[in-house]
Amino acid sequence: MLREILRRPEAWIGGGLLLILLLVAACAPLLAPGDPLAIVGRPLIRPFANADFPLGTDRLGRDLLAGLIHGARASAAVGLAAAAVAMLLGATVGSAAGFAGGWIDEAMMRVVEAFQIVPGFLLALAFVSALGPSLWTVVLAIALGAWTGPARLVRSRVLSLREADFVAAARVMGMRSGEIALRLVMPLALPPVLAISATIVAGAVLTEAALSFLGLGDPNAVTWGRMIAEGRNQLRSAAYLSMIPGAALALTVVAVYLLGEAVTEVLARKRRA
Repeated sequence: MLREILRRPEAWIGGGLLLILLLVAACAPLLAPGDPLAIVGRPLIRPFANADFPLGTDRLGRDLLAGLIHGARASAAVGLAAAAVAMLLGATVGSAAGFAGGWIDEAMMRVVEAFQIVPGFLLALAFVSALGPSLWTVVLAIALGAWTGPARLVRSRVLSLREADFVAAARVMGMRSGEIALRLVMPLALPPVLAISATIVAGAVLTEAALSFLGLGDPNAVTWGRMIAEGRNQLRSAAYLSMIPGAALALTVVAVYLLGEAVTEVLARKRRA
């Protein structure tokens, strides 16, 4: 399957851009050492006007390139962590509901529907407002709004797999229900969740940026949403302050979607085959 994914041009484009983003995030202390919030020059230096500050400085004299590099670390960390928590929670709930059936299934699905009623961003906004802004609060808030999709997908897959012959054979062999669910059913129910993982990651990156834009992100971290928010007051005189982090955010989301589209196409082709 990996070879088929790598044959698609959108996988190369999206994967290449994401690889660059992850490398920049991992090497942020080496590429931009020091505090990215430190004042290092005169305010509002234009991009490419000073070799020491290739992307210019903001209204306080902070290096925009350093902020962009360290912002990549925050976006990558929040996006991947929130997606992982959402998929883990959704897969666990969906597997338990689909495999147990009966009133347990009904009760869990009512909980899923209750979470689906509330828009994910409003849920994250309320959660962060109640508990206070921090990196892990933002991750949990985003995951709470994104776990219902994986839960429904895994449940539907488990409902079809639990009646399969290999499950009946495992029961005859004396395997417990929990063991069957974890060792036999769960691995076969995960591919649909992997197909939507790119959408979850992209949504998590955008939600984190929106929360930071509203001042509800981690106050100790540089984020692209915070950079966009700080530059909105100079849109007419220094539009680059918001345009540069905005372009980085848009490029990241497009890259995630391209890679996710390649994975979805390959999985759909395998199911049709």
